[in-house]
Amino acid sequence: MFDRDGNQKVDRQEFLVLEEIFGKKTEDDGSSESFRRQSPQGPPKTTLMTHLFGQKGMDSLDFNTFFKFMDNLQTEVLELEFLHFSKGMPVINEEEFAEILLRYTNAAETDRDEYMQRLRTRIDNGQGITFPEFKDFCQFLNNLDDFSIAMRMYTIANQPIAQSEFMRAVKISTGHDIAPHVVNTVYQIFDKDGDGKLSDKEFIGVMKDRVHRGFRYHLMKYEGWEGWKSCVKHEMKTR
Repeated sequence: MFDRDGNQKVDRQEFLVLEEIFGKKTEDDGSSESFRRQSPQGPPKTTLMTHLFGQKGMDSLDFNTFFKFMDNLQTEVLELEFLHFSKGMPVINEEEFAEILLRYTNAAETDRDEYMQRLRTRIDNGQGITFPEFKDFCQFLNNLDDFSIAMRMYTIANQPIAQSEFMRAVKISTGHDIAPHVVNTVYQIFDKDGDGKLSDKEFIGVMKDRVHRGFRYHLMKYEGWEGWKSCVKHEMKTR
């Protein structure tokens, strides 16, 4: 999209097109925040631009380098979240995994309590979830739209899906596998009736907002007393 000269690389001037797009979007939304547009001339003014294009801003960026940068960044963010719950241990337990999954959803507090209680009842001594397993599951959530298409096919046929079918749909939509005991944990959290199967509403409906990690919350308009209560509840939920 931004490689104007077709050399399979993006230079700083081409990359700054992104800044113009986001700056215009902010202005159109009427946000009080504004982007400080950078000139393509002279040394980069931010650490990110220096990292991507060098001290003088003359380096170029190919796809593989940028992909590696984004993958490493996402991995570090996920690792911080994982370590917050693992307290330096190599695994988190199933209950902590559930807390992470529900952390940025719009599920009501009573529903969250129900999810957690259901998990405690169904899993006594779990084997724990490692960071690579947690990362694989989060990468699957990044492809949730593709996965939801497969889920919808079962829904049209009025057929909730079992764990083996869930894992098969994940493999098709992402190209990766998820550890069976992680899938089992997900089922114990979201399978309301305990029939060993999940419907579209039981999983996709809750996880859709998780993908955005709470960043859509600012789009919700609340005023007055109700707005104040909603803001307090949201902040307490995400702490």
